[in-house]
This record gives sequence, C-alpha cells and structure tokens, in this order.
Amino acid sequence: MEGRFRRINERSALRSSYGFAIVAAPVLALFLIIVLPTLAAAQKVDVELVFGVDGSGSIDENEFRLQRAGYAAAITHPDILTTITSGAHRKIAVAFIEWGGEGSIHTIVDWMVIGDAASAKAFASRLLAAPRRALGYNSISGAILKATAMIVSNNYDGTRKIIDISGDGPQIGGPPLVPARAAALSQGITINALVVAFRGGVIGGGGGLPLFEHYKREIIGGRGAFVMIADNKRRFAISILQKLVREIAGINRDPADYRDGLPQG
Repeated sequence: MEGRFRRINERSALRSSYGFAIVAAPVLALFLIIVLPTLAAAQKVDVELVFGVDGSGSIDENEFRLQRAGYAAAITHPDILTTITSGAHRKIAVAFIEWGGEGSIHTIVDWMVIGDAASAKAFASRLLAAPRRALGYNSISGAILKATAMIVSNNYDGTRKIIDISGDGPQIGGPPLVPARAAALSQGITINALVVAFRGGVIGGGGGLPLFEHYKREIIGGRGAFVMIADNKRRFAISILQKLVREIAGINRDPADYRDGLPQG
C-alpha cells in the first residue's frame, strides 16, 4: 500500500512539474525574446548627448545653415575626436533635435555612436543633408522634455547624460519650463546651454531678464552645468568646440586653440 501511495505521489509531482513547465516556458521565452535583447543592447558609452538647437522662426536661413555647419565641423574636429577616444569607453552617443513652437520639435539625427572619424563624419553628413522642419516660436520646455525622453528610453548606458540647448530667444510657449527642467534633472541629466546672439546685443529673456541670465537661472541645471554665449558667427563655431570639450571631458580650452578649420560667417 505504501509503495502504491509513493507511486501516486511521484506521478502527481511529475504532473505538477510538467504543468509548471507548460506555464513557465512561454514566460521564459517571452523574457528571452523581449528583455534579454534590451539588456544586451545597453551599450556602454562615456556620454549620452542630445543637441537641442533653435530652429524657430527667429533663425533666418543663413543662421540656420551656419548652425548646422558649426555643429558638423565641431563633431568632426580632431580635438573632439581625441577627447572622445580618451574616455573610458572611447565613444559617445549623440542625437540632434531642432525646436520651434509647441508641437514642432523634431529629431534631425537620431542616436548614433561616435568613436572615430568615420562615425563622426557620418553623423555630420546626416545633419547637413536633413531638411529644415521646425516651425513657430520657442518651446524650450518641449525640447527639454523630448530630449529627456530620448535619453531615458534609448539603448545606451552613459556615464554622463547631457542635454545641450542653444537658442536666440527665451521660453515662450509649450509646457511650463520649471517642471520640464525638473524632470530632466530628476533623471540625473545635466542641461547646458549656448546663447546665440549673432545680430549683436542680447534679446531680453523671460521675466525681463537678459537672455544669458534667463538661460543661466531657468534653463541649465545639474552637475557641472554651464551656459556660454556666442555673440558673432565666428564665435559660434568656437563656442561649440569649447562646449563639446567641456561636456565630453570637463576640460576648458582657450578659444585661440580653434582658429583653423572652422566655418566662416
């Protein structure tokens, strides 16, 4: 009798195990299909960087082309490539968006890994070839929210995460700026900025602040955050180079180091 009960218990345990396997197998398969590839795709980089560049109606066609050329020249500059390859992972992940009014914030170049001259050139080529898309005026908050979402949802694991805003005017429309900024900072993202003042002088910022102060007090934030000003076309290209080196490696360089190989205004 005891042997019979043992055999029944063994068969019951076997059926239970078999039933568990039937249930668990699809779950395991789903994990292998969905979760593991995501984990495997989290590529280590030194910096995750989103350029958030003003493409609004206040930027005329000449300034628009100069901006694109300036960023393309900077990302392919030998000093930037040296800085990138001096990092622990020897590469960074970069994306480029342009912003106008609320609802007109566009990804111009989606995430690319830059770790050598060829990948930098490929990024620059895509940037220069892409059409202008942004319309309307100045939702910096929308640009910050979009850039934050891009960083949070990407497949990179950066030592540092940075949003780099450049613009020639203040926040005007779209979501409130304060919570948009706070959302980025809560994710460990640093927001840096470049004030563009090609025409001389500085347009007043939000609340009557000079534009530089508006960017300094109300836009930038996070560890090591900074704002720079480009007050003429030549200075714009130099400022991008300085800013990129600071963002990638935390190193300041004298503008005199960058007299050659820059787009002229």
